[in-house]
Amino acid sequence: MTSTDVATSKVRNRVSAKRPVGTGTASWAIWQGFAGSVMILVGSLGVGWLASSSVLIRNPLFILARTTPVAVITATVVLCLGAALLFRAWLLLRRHLAGWGEESGPLLKKALALWVAPMMLALPLFSRDSYAYIGQGRLMQQGLNPYTDGISSLNNYFLLGPDTMWTEAPTPYGPLWLWVEQLAVLLPANSPEIALIPFRLASLAGVVLLAIYVPKLAQRHGFNPHRAMWLAVLNPITLLNFIASVHNDSLMMGLVVAGLYYASNKRPVVGILLVTASIAIKPITLIALPFVGLLWAGSRAGWVRKFAIWAATLGISMGAMAAMGAVNGLGFGWLAALQTPGTVWHWYAPIGMGSVSLGSLVDVLGGNGNAVANGIQKVAQAISILLVVALAFLKVKVEPGTDSATALPEPQRYSHAVLRRMAWAFAAVVLLAPMIQPWYVVWLLAFFAITGIKDGWQVRVVYYATAFFILIALTDQLSVFPWIPMAVVRSVAVGVGLGGVLYVMFVDPKTRGMFVPKWERRGAEKVQLPS
Repeated sequence: MTSTDVATSKVRNRVSAKRPVGTGTASWAIWQGFAGSVMILVGSLGVGWLASSSVLIRNPLFILARTTPVAVITATVVLCLGAALLFRAWLLLRRHLAGWGEESGPLLKKALALWVAPMMLALPLFSRDSYAYIGQGRLMQQGLNPYTDGISSLNNYFLLGPDTMWTEAPTPYGPLWLWVEQLAVLLPANSPEIALIPFRLASLAGVVLLAIYVPKLAQRHGFNPHRAMWLAVLNPITLLNFIASVHNDSLMMGLVVAGLYYASNKRPVVGILLVTASIAIKPITLIALPFVGLLWAGSRAGWVRKFAIWAATLGISMGAMAAMGAVNGLGFGWLAALQTPGTVWHWYAPIGMGSVSLGSLVDVLGGNGNAVANGIQKVAQAISILLVVALAFLKVKVEPGTDSATALPEPQRYSHAVLRRMAWAFAAVVLLAPMIQPWYVVWLLAFFAITGIKDGWQVRVVYYATAFFILIALTDQLSVFPWIPMAVVRSVAVGVGLGGVLYVMFVDPKTRGMFVPKWERRGAEKVQLPS
């Protein structure tokens, strides 16, 4: 070893001593995430959603937090800073657990428990869907058909707190979720917040299922299970949308991922029944059924076997759905609800922005802009359906795919290829829709995590998407009383949220290199000895 080598080694040792990594620093990152989650809980007291009939609204603490402009703005600031701190903590875990060894597992489970616990106590954030669930449960309780009757059929429905945009729309949910909703309204209480408990527990159950089966599927496909859990389950947009927002997509995703695991592990009937339970939450996971059939058929199946297996898969699934429909007396009413046309578009959805912009231009030119926008959206929907069919029917090529999968047996490589196809099928449906809800992105995150997200540009796409959809959540739906200027509160949310997230992305020396790799390389160069 030369004198230069010795000197370089000493410098590296000194730098390592200044920047310790491993379980100690990872634990510190976990506690930062817990602090961020607590701040989200505190912020929800001022701008989270409360029903008009809630007993909490007459509590002095809530009166102060929600009716005083200074308190509401303070709650908004705390909420946004908490989300930014959670984002930073998630990124720091990646730095401190870069090797993803066996010690990562307990640390990630600890992080999940600590980050979820405060959000379980928060008022619903960024969405009022949970209050619509209560209204749909009331419809079931009163013997009305939620597939034909909207929440507006109920007396004083507005006191339940649902978004008025959806009060006249039929429910798009399956029979299993209707039973959860019916159970919720049977709880004896004077406050809708008590009725939210079953929905919160269902959301938690979904996240727990993801924490179990995302790592299992990733490992089955030759990818590090701890890294997959960090990417998909501990991701802030997963926790914000599934726990803080109380969305039933959480249970839907937990069940479908569990079903995919068993279907890929030679237990197809168990897999089909779990995927069917997912469909009975939200029918969008019907997309997974043909791919479950491919897993059952195997890599060497010919067309006769494939079609036979597809028929058996559909028969088992729809038989179970028919049984549930017979019990609740609503049959396959959820099929009609799927045909309800959407009228909402998002500016960040390419089809939504493109169709509406072109429609507006046609209006200016004297044409029928609405017809043009609707036409574009229908064409995009048709293309997405064709892509799903093509991905299911085209022959699956079993190849090594990635370096980490080269040594896998053929059944596991086949499972990887099929589920990667399925991930792209869901991506086609999401990306070609006029509306992309933040929780739709979590679907894709989970499906791509179980089939491998590489370091480099792929994982950076996840980083940037996470930052973007955190900001969308923070600036989208905040509950503010009419006499408090919404424009002011939203401006504060945009300013603080954007400032916090951009600081983490481009200023913080511990995290900015994950977004702009040359900065990380420059930081590494500083520890080298001058020539």
